[in-house]
Amino acid sequence: MESTRQQKISRLIQKDLGAIFQEQARNHFSGALITVTKVSVTKDLSLAKIYLSLFATKDKDALLEMIRTRTREVRHDLGTRERNQLRVIPDLQFFLDDSLDYIDNIDHLLHDNS
Repeated sequence: MESTRQQKISRLIQKDLGAIFQEQARNHFSGALITVTKVSVTKDLSLAKIYLSLFATKDKDALLEMIRTRTREVRHDLGTRERNQLRVIPDLQFFLDDSLDYIDNIDHLLHDNS
């Protein structure tokens, strides 16, 4: 169970990363729509696991790898936004959130059988 501090930091990181990806999408990620669906921070606040939904792209794995290669730059941008709220910016790990794809697949299967 996450503490109140972890939940506040998770929400702050989620909001700021959403804005960062929105600004960088055209230039660095070929116009793909990147949504930060969930952020969980470890108890010592040293690591943030970020789950992303990726739209408007053919190869989600390649886009996720592109995001992972730009982790240092994204973390730097996050640090400039949160420099007054956090003393140390956590390390970022990005994961693909495929829950929306799973829901869409189930919905598609249910409508095919009807």
